[in-house]
Amino acid sequence: MQRSHYCGKITTNDIGKKVSLMGWADNRRDHGKLIFIDLRDLTGLVQVVCDFERNKEALEIADSVRGEYVLSITGKVQARSEETVNPDLHTGEIEIECETIEVLNPSKTPPFLIEEDIETDENLRLKYRYLDLRRPDMQKNLELRHKVIKSMRDFLDGENFLEIETPILTKSTPEGARDFLVPSRLQENKFYALPQSPQLFKQLLMVSGFDRYFQIARCFRDEDLRADRQPEFTQLDMELSFIEEEELINLVERMIVYVFEKNLDIKMETSFNRLSYSDAISKYGSDAPDLRFGMELVDVSEIVKDSEFKVFKSALEKQGMVKGIVVPGGGDFSRKELDDLTEYVKEFGAKGLAWMILEENGVKSPIAKFFTEEQLNQLTEEMNAKTGDLLLFVADNTSVVNESLSNLRQTLARKLDLIPENKFELCWIVKFPLLEYDPEEKRYKAAHHPFTSPYENDLENYEDEPEKIRAKAYDLVLNGVEIGGGSIRNHRKDVQEKMFEILGINKEEAREKFGFLLEALEYGAPPHGGIAFGLDRLIMLMAGAGSIREVIPFPKTANASCLMTGAPSEVEIKQLKELNISPKTKSKKE
Repeated sequence: MQRSHYCGKITTNDIGKKVSLMGWADNRRDHGKLIFIDLRDLTGLVQVVCDFERNKEALEIADSVRGEYVLSITGKVQARSEETVNPDLHTGEIEIECETIEVLNPSKTPPFLIEEDIETDENLRLKYRYLDLRRPDMQKNLELRHKVIKSMRDFLDGENFLEIETPILTKSTPEGARDFLVPSRLQENKFYALPQSPQLFKQLLMVSGFDRYFQIARCFRDEDLRADRQPEFTQLDMELSFIEEEELINLVERMIVYVFEKNLDIKMETSFNRLSYSDAISKYGSDAPDLRFGMELVDVSEIVKDSEFKVFKSALEKQGMVKGIVVPGGGDFSRKELDDLTEYVKEFGAKGLAWMILEENGVKSPIAKFFTEEQLNQLTEEMNAKTGDLLLFVADNTSVVNESLSNLRQTLARKLDLIPENKFELCWIVKFPLLEYDPEEKRYKAAHHPFTSPYENDLENYEDEPEKIRAKAYDLVLNGVEIGGGSIRNHRKDVQEKMFEILGINKEEAREKFGFLLEALEYGAPPHGGIAFGLDRLIMLMAGAGSIREVIPFPKTANASCLMTGAPSEVEIKQLKELNISPKTKSKKE
């Protein structure tokens, strides 16, 4: 039982050869004394012909075959007749004249079709993931994943990086999300944490003198899930010594260009767009903007502040703002469509949505009467509106305005088909705020993580205004999705301690949680920085998939469960006792 060829690799060059194939019955067509079986493996399909006149025994076995039976077939490669050539199939010019056929394993009828672009419940696909992964589009996605990771390894090896693994069982440290905790059997009431990232270890590797490190790292975060988030995910993690922001950005751009050309045959320029955080928020309302289409946000607060429209005036009096977007050709939107858009922005906290339509003879709008002719002209001029365009406005506090218009912008772009297909638009976001204020906890938190280096002048000039301190941090955004982020780190102990102080972490807590890092910084830590890429997100975009679940072999659902294995599951009381954990007792009613 030895395979000589893969199904999808047989060509006209093999005509006349005897081949031995193995795979799954993708399709079976019974023509009486002729039975055709499409045999499938990872490489594709090939048609097998079982002919009663030539091989009665093979035909009888083929008659018992059903979809997804595992088969071993031997036969001779022959050319198809001209009228039966299938131009849509890679092996469409040839077929296999069956000599022997063996059923290696029968199959139950699958719960869904094993084919591309199926329309079935995703939970059913996840329950039978081993069947879902037989589908050609899923196999192509995982093959792309393999090739992207390999090309990254090849590139980084050529740039003198070393691939080094870091621990999975580590210490719980505050890094933004909740840790997954693992109880220690040997040390009662103590826990390991699964790493949210290899952040501290890769910094320690720089202190160790390894200069350039990378790792395809598994990371874990116990947080609420969505289409591009999983409790366990994969990063390309990188760190470099004696590096400045510009040098790192240049290296990353060269790597991304290499990866896209190698895997998608797409050539890019090694000079990506670059926006400061403040400009990204101002123009797009988001720090991960999609630059494949226009519809930038326009601040019209100054123009409308003296209008008679109370909604705008009230928002501005409360230190809020008024912004708008232009929807090209949106003047023919129905009233129902406008009402639907109003309900949509309410999901993001907006109280409503004001609209104007620019017509040949002026502005049509229920709020036009509250503005002077001069104000209306200023609005349309500032927003660069043309006849037939729709102008949409939100007035509220800054965060609500930006979030609602950012999401509205993307929704309208999809609705109006403004996003070009097969286009990849990359953008760096730089000069992030170092800190963000948490009103609930009434303290500052690190916008990225507490090891990010501030701009030195900012740290000195804005000590009393921490929100103005900028970070040497950078994100790489692709088509409106953040695919990577990093920063230059604090390599001096005094600067790191100052950062902890601003974050409200006292010296005792800092020593308890980060003492090993602070001590390491006293032993000649070099200047260093790095970046981490969410490989699942990047490959999702490269594959044109709608969710990272489409490029992960065995993903979890939105409530972090595995429908195939039943994880997470209860364990035996004996196991809990070994870990010194007391099981929760149930009442009689429970």
